[in-house]
Amino acid sequence: MDHVKDPIKIALEWDDEGREVALATVIATWGSSPLPVGSQLVTDNKGSFEGSVSGGCIEGAVITEALEVIESSRAKRLFFGVSNERAWEVGLACGGEIEVYIEKLEPNLSLYKEVMALKMDQIPVCLITDLINNDKMLVRPDDPESLDKLPLGRRDAISDALRRDSSIVLQKDGKTYFIHAFNPDPQLIIVGAVHIAGPLARIAGLTGYNVVIIDPRAVFASKERFPDTKLILEWPDEAMEKIALNSRTAVVALTHDPKLDDPALKTALRSDVFYIGALGSRKTHASRRECLKIEVFSEEQISRIRCPIGLNINARTPSELAVAILAEIIAERRKVTLSDISRKIGNGI
Repeated sequence: MDHVKDPIKIALEWDDEGREVALATVIATWGSSPLPVGSQLVTDNKGSFEGSVSGGCIEGAVITEALEVIESSRAKRLFFGVSNERAWEVGLACGGEIEVYIEKLEPNLSLYKEVMALKMDQIPVCLITDLINNDKMLVRPDDPESLDKLPLGRRDAISDALRRDSSIVLQKDGKTYFIHAFNPDPQLIIVGAVHIAGPLARIAGLTGYNVVIIDPRAVFASKERFPDTKLILEWPDEAMEKIALNSRTAVVALTHDPKLDDPALKTALRSDVFYIGALGSRKTHASRRECLKIEVFSEEQISRIRCPIGLNINARTPSELAVAILAEIIAERRKVTLSDISRKIGNGI
């Protein structure tokens, strides 16, 4: 599956190759900034780079500064805004303002290796940087000992950053700290290796989801049809019992076959996944609802299932349906309502 490659992973790989490396991180934004706080760009000592801090607006200037950081081993904080003369020179004319922190990888190599290992193990973690003296520490919300060492004395700030998937700057006692939240990648479980599953898996992968397709029918769930996607050839309920379903998981049932869809939906309803969707007409879903009531699911539980599935954009082709489904998943994850979407479209996004 084609994911946007993690800049920290790239930085560590480049270090293994003997390159000198700097990491640039967006630590604050105001107005129409192109990319969110926490976005990163990695640069080596030859000027090669991956990732982005502005979608292209200020990358050239950041890379130039990163080369100086590699040479001097001294971290820098840079500010770019439309009122800043240099910002116009590098093309940041969108009305936004960005603050970027650039550091050499080497002094904190072991910490970043630990961050990467925790991310691979699906463990949430925050990397806290003292922006005055550049000291760093890792904090895991599941580790009381690390929480006790917090320089901020604010566990709520860590929990809130991870809950909102949002990195933040905090000030306390004359010091400024950047809390960089690293959550496990969200996961998408697709039940049914049907025609929509292919484009849905591809675009979900591009947006950072770990995708799993579950279907016991080997003729459907074949590597020939889905060469880059993890496949599980088991009955959905049995397969899902072996997967860690959590609040960063979305489940979609696409087979139109109650023998496959319904057991998966029941398993999803018993978990705290953030999105559940199913293909089917309103008539089909009405029958499904009655069956679920017999299984002693409440109306409130059953109402978690989105059916018809996907945003109503008059999608017709499998690829268009995939876009509509993923758009609804993203809207739910980001807590955006349909009225919010209409307003943004009306005002121009």
